[in-house]
Amino acid sequence: NSKIFERFSGLNRIQIRFIEESEFSQVKLRSLTSLRFEDLRENLTRVVRMFTNNQRQEERTGKYGTPRLQYLQELVSQFQNATDEETKERIVANLANFAYDPYNYTILRQLNVLELFIDCITEPNEKLVEFGIGGICNACAEPKNAAIIVEADGISLIIKCLSSPVRNTVNYALGALYYMCDYNRATREEIVREEVVELIQRYAAAETVSVSFSNLAKAFLEKHVHANT
Repeated sequence: NSKIFERFSGLNRIQIRFIEESEFSQVKLRSLTSLRFEDLRENLTRVVRMFTNNQRQEERTGKYGTPRLQYLQELVSQFQNATDEETKERIVANLANFAYDPYNYTILRQLNVLELFIDCITEPNEKLVEFGIGGICNACAEPKNAAIIVEADGISLIIKCLSSPVRNTVNYALGALYYMCDYNRATREEIVREEVVELIQRYAAAETVSVSFSNLAKAFLEKHVHANT
């Protein structure tokens, strides 16, 4: 187990871990979260294309490396068999790291990892909530993934994460809602209810407290609220 966990020790870098292996290796999390959300998404999308083909995956794992499906299945099995919270936290963080890469999406759906993320954000353990919503944020821009989240009644759970005392959880929830609004009209209407928009407006005005909160919230309001009024 320790070998698996050692590969992904950066638990606060869920959404941008792969950038360390790319031409953006000098970019830090703080500077990324200060970008406009559209610019951040464009940069991440451009980098992710570098890691989504079979040849590149073989280069990363090596000729005798563990196949991706097998590796992720092992992680899921370990989570299901785990008896202590710390082990569960590490496994969910690892799975959330894999959710950044579209190459993994089919496998994640096959292994019901998105449902696992949703289950995690219902837990009282704040770390499980944080890593669960991080995985959802990483994966939900893909329509097939978004459909699973909607069918599992995940939208209301994501909205609840906006009230979390954990900053990363709020950031990931804002990002997830930004993407989920694009899924379909019904989902957007569920998200842009008055009480949700008011909360996001408060985050947008809280620039002195958190630049990342403010920028993500402003991007959400600009695209999904102001552009439709």
